[in-house]
Amino acid sequence: MISYAFIALVPAVLAAQAPQFVAPQQGPTLVSSNYVGANNGSLAKSTVVPGKVFDRFTQVWMENTNFEVAATSAAFIELAKQGIVLTSSYSTTHPSEPNYAASVGGDFWGMGDDDFYNIPANISTVIDLLEAKNISWATYQENLPEDGYGGFEFTQPNYLNSSAPPYTYYMRKHNPPVLYDSVTSVPERLARIRNFNDFAVDVNASAIPQWVFITPNMVNDAHDTDIDFGSDWLQSWLVPLLSNPNFNDNRTLILLTFDENETVDINNQIFSILLGGAIPENLRGTNDSTYYTHYSSLSSVEANWELGSLGRQDTNKTVSNVYDFLAQIVGYKNLNVSGNDIPLTNLTGNIPGPLNAQFFVPFAAPNVNAVGAGGGPVFISPGMNVSVTPQTLPAPVNLTALNETVPNAGPTSATGSSGAAATPTGPTSSSQVGSDAVKLVASLAVVFVAGGTALFMV
Repeated sequence: MISYAFIALVPAVLAAQAPQFVAPQQGPTLVSSNYVGANNGSLAKSTVVPGKVFDRFTQVWMENTNFEVAATSAAFIELAKQGIVLTSSYSTTHPSEPNYAASVGGDFWGMGDDDFYNIPANISTVIDLLEAKNISWATYQENLPEDGYGGFEFTQPNYLNSSAPPYTYYMRKHNPPVLYDSVTSVPERLARIRNFNDFAVDVNASAIPQWVFITPNMVNDAHDTDIDFGSDWLQSWLVPLLSNPNFNDNRTLILLTFDENETVDINNQIFSILLGGAIPENLRGTNDSTYYTHYSSLSSVEANWELGSLGRQDTNKTVSNVYDFLAQIVGYKNLNVSGNDIPLTNLTGNIPGPLNAQFFVPFAAPNVNAVGAGGGPVFISPGMNVSVTPQTLPAPVNLTALNETVPNAGPTSATGSSGAAATPTGPTSSSQVGSDAVKLVASLAVVFVAGGTALFMV
């Protein structure tokens, strides 16, 4: 979440003055005791499923920085010379967590905060699409205490200042797969939520999967610090990896991006660069002005491997343009979205959805007739009631006015520290969307009408 009272929210060791960058490891391929979680050995090497343009897609997400600010930072200036700067790249909303949820699920479900949510097991993600084609995947979360950890946050000794209090370097809200019960309810999937010590081992073993999501910790991603601190981290971690063939070969595409901008009263433009060996030489150091959002990473992956779709925003052509250099090769036609046609994605908290207590509607089925950039069918999860469509849902309800929470909210007190067992906390059970949620809204409607209170939001 964007910090509106930065000094008040950041621990004193960081608020007193801008901290000096300290690399938590001696190099990205070396394990470190600054990461509480030990590695669990490398992932098994998987058979590579060839894509049309790239065989590996890696995302690295930074935090809360306006486009113009990132564009003047040292690491981004240098990296821009090696890739394609996406000059019309936009986030989907504010604050952080809904953007991370959208990046794998094709929707942020009306979410307008960074609370603890468990998105039901019959809501599909890009992981379902990848596994349908036997494409390997993993997420690497810096300072994750153990693989598959489900806690809201994790606090450990402060490696920036050993005399300072422990610091919360890991936050669940920046870990997309762990938000979805379709991942956390499957042990094999849960084991692919890994930490940076695992990453070092996987790189050295040439076992990095084909779809990768990487989240730096709360200081290295610039969330609790600033863009110069984040730039120093990129110089120490990402830049060396770009010359490591186990991480970046000529069939690797890397997206370096931000979850959102910092200034909420302007549209949500973010600085994004496409890097990696898959970028043609003649396009390195160039700009691409095509309109993109976080949904474009989904549609581009779908187009590259001819995947099915989620039937969500990944198939909304306005917000899911495929990266242009890829679209030209695979023959996908992007929409020209520019000027006043660019949607306002700095809006937050007023989008109806199943994770918005003020404008609550149940989860709906995906658009089963949608056609995504990959051309494959819409993935329908087991237990999905396809008759519950947006058209059949009741009007949004204000649960907050009734002192109710959304059905899929969890305890925000689910935390961990290096002094406690690093085990998943918070609910991990899978709830089913459909008739129960519709009945809930219907029952609330009776209460509202009987009480003569107009609490429906349209």
